[in-house]
Amino acid sequence: MGGVFNPPHLGHLLMAQQALDLAGFQEIWLLPAYRHTFVKQLDSLTDRLHMTKLLAGDRIRLSTLEIDQRLSGQTIELVPLLQNDYPQHQFTFIIGSDQLPTFHKWGEYQKLLQKLPFLVIPRAGFPTKPLYKGMRVLEHPLLIKTNISSSIIRQRVRQGLTIEYLVPGKVKEYIEKKGLYK
Repeated sequence: MGGVFNPPHLGHLLMAQQALDLAGFQEIWLLPAYRHTFVKQLDSLTDRLHMTKLLAGDRIRLSTLEIDQRLSGQTIELVPLLQNDYPQHQFTFIIGSDQLPTFHKWGEYQKLLQKLPFLVIPRAGFPTKPLYKGMRVLEHPLLIKTNISSSIIRQRVRQGLTIEYLVPGKVKEYIEKKGLYK
C-alpha cells in the first residue's frame, strides 16, 4: 500500500486491516513515497517516515524501498524492485477508490496494470469507477468505508480542531510535539 502518509491515519490502518481480514492477504506492506507523483509539496520525509513506522505491527510492515532508492513517485519504478528483491512474494497494490478518477495520470498506468493486480478499497464519497482491467473492488457486507484523509487531518490541525480518533495516539502525539501542519 503506497502513499505519502502526510500524515498516516486510521483510514490507512482500516484499509490495511480490511485487506487482511476480507481479502485474505497474509501481510500488508506500507510503502511511503520518497516524492509525490504529481509534484505536491510534502512535509519532511523524516517526519512522514517516523509517523508511518508507528502504523507497523504484526502483519502490517513498513518498507522503505521507495525512499532508499529515491524513486520519483511513479509506482512503475517500484514494481521491478519489489519483484526482484522479493521473488517469493506475490504483490497486489492497494489503492482507495479516491485514486480512480486520476489513475489514468499515473505514469505508464497501462503497463503497471499488466505487471501486478490492484485491489481497490471503497472510500466514502468516492465511486468505484472507472475500474480498469487488472483491478478488483473489495466488496464484503462487513466492509467499513471512511472518508478520513491526510488533507482533512492537516486542515483540522491548522484550524485547531482535534484529530483524536482520526490518527493513532502516537501519531497525534508526534504531530503535536513537532508542531506539524500548523
